[in-house]
Amino acid sequence: QVQLVESGGGLVQPGGSLRLSCVFSGSIFSTYAMGWYRQAPGKQRELVATITKGGRTTYTDAVKGRFTISRDNTRKTVVLQMISLKPEDTAVYYCNVEAITGRDYWGQGTQVTVSS
Repeated sequence: QVQLVESGGGLVQPGGSLRLSCVFSGSIFSTYAMGWYRQAPGKQRELVATITKGGRTTYTDAVKGRFTISRDNTRKTVVLQMISLKPEDTAVYYCNVEAITGRDYWGQGTQVTVSS
C-alpha cells in the first residue's frame, strides 16, 4: 500500500517562504518520479513541479525561480521549498507519484495561504 502525507503549509505574507514536505509510506519510492500539485479555490488541480528518481526537475512557468523541488530516496521524502510567495500561490498543495497508479494515492494535501 502507498500513502502520501503532506505537511508544512500555513499562512504567510506576500514575499514569505514555506517548506512543504511529503512522506511516502511505500517501499518502492525510489522507482517513481514525483510531483507537487496545487489546487486553488475554483480551479483545477495543476502540476507545479516534478522530480525524477535521479533528481531531474521541471517547473511550471509560474513558479520558476521561486520554488525548488528535491527528494531524499533514503528517507522517502519530497520537499518543495517556496520563496517569494505571492497571493496567487494560495492553494492546497499535494504530492503524488508520476504514474497512473497515482490516481489512488491522493492525500489530504496541505493548505498554503499567502495574504496580508
